[in-house]
Amino acid sequence: MSIKLVAIDIDGTLLNSQRQITTEVHTAIQDAKKAGVKIVIATGRPISGVRAILEELNLTDTGDYVITFNGGLVQDAATGEDIVKDTLSYDDYLDIELVARKFNLPMHASTKEGIYTANRNIGKYTIYESTLVSAPIFYRTPEEMVGKEIIKTMMVDEPDILDEKIKLIPPSFFNKYNISKSAPFYLEITPKTASKGKAIQYLAEYLGLTLDQTMAIGDQENDRSMLEMVHNPVVMENGTAELKKIAKYITKSNQESG
Repeated sequence: MSIKLVAIDIDGTLLNSQRQITTEVHTAIQDAKKAGVKIVIATGRPISGVRAILEELNLTDTGDYVITFNGGLVQDAATGEDIVKDTLSYDDYLDIELVARKFNLPMHASTKEGIYTANRNIGKYTIYESTLVSAPIFYRTPEEMVGKEIIKTMMVDEPDILDEKIKLIPPSFFNKYNISKSAPFYLEITPKTASKGKAIQYLAEYLGLTLDQTMAIGDQENDRSMLEMVHNPVVMENGTAELKKIAKYITKSNQESG
């Protein structure tokens, strides 16, 4: 059966290391769209970090969709209407913030409005994330986070420090949330019911497609759920070794317009 929906990760997949969309990638996406294939950007970024990319790729027409926050938000790319929105509760936020504080890990929470952190000394990678996704940073105490629609939280630190601290987090925490690394310095935490894979499954059903008509392309562990969901998983050459084990196809690296 022919492929009707292709979900594409951004960082390390769609973009090269200069954070650019190459001419080859741009042309391939336009050709696929003209052929009637739904091209869906599926990213851990918030919508603010995707808008310019959607516009550059001509993916803001009626019938275009975008998956952000690692599947926590699915939107109509033309109107901005929420199709799926899966948020963390205030109690979830307190639970995550407590674990981050216990292990001395910088942490921030993302909403559609921006990035919120309770760290007085704002983490280096929180600032990096703010710049990367064009989202403002707000300092708020945990008590001031009541009522915020938190779609994703992130624990961030130097890769070696983060990896060591992850080993100390109790298994019950991993059982309660969807937790994955999207970069060596990012540990992303979303509701258990939210993932790129579940978002693609919902969107396929919403569009009247079957999963054997779907493809996904990614490179990091936060792409695993969508690669396991679709019938045509593609992993970048620069992807992780573990992810390549589940690939049906391994394409070239993001530096080679894979």
